[in-house]
Amino acid sequence: MHLCRGGCQTSPINNLAAIDRICLLHQIYGTVLIPEAVYRELTDPNFPVAGATEVRTLDWIQTQTVSDRTIVEALSNELDIGEAEAIALAVEIQADRVLIDERRGRTIASRLNLPYTGILGILVEAKNQGAIAAVRPLLDALIGEAGFWVTEPLYNRVLQLVNEIT
Repeated sequence: MHLCRGGCQTSPINNLAAIDRICLLHQIYGTVLIPEAVYRELTDPNFPVAGATEVRTLDWIQTQTVSDRTIVEALSNELDIGEAEAIALAVEIQADRVLIDERRGRTIASRLNLPYTGILGILVEAKNQGAIAAVRPLLDALIGEAGFWVTEPLYNRVLQLVNEIT
């Protein structure tokens, strides 16, 4: 079982929960660690979102405190607190992978030599591992039900990667 010992930012959990496929994270990565800021963002009672119940109840999603606040403070000039803590946690524990969707966060993860993937990469990996039969229906659900924005060229490129271009 692969242990995704790394920061996970809000978007992958929120969007996969919105289409009832959060289980893919467990199937692919085993345990997923989230920093406290991501936990707070997902469970804020004033802004209910998909994934709130899951982060409270699923034992394979674990919240971990970032010890080195210096990295968080440095990154918070460029990123929101959830992304900053996810990357800081990944650096701190020498993560296998960071699950992050936002471009700025991915750029910084890359700059820090942190392996990363986003929700589209998760879907591709899920198909490659046989956890799902097809990416297209889930990609369409992300766009239609979760409001996840994907450009047409990226949409086509993802489907091409998994041999689902018609």
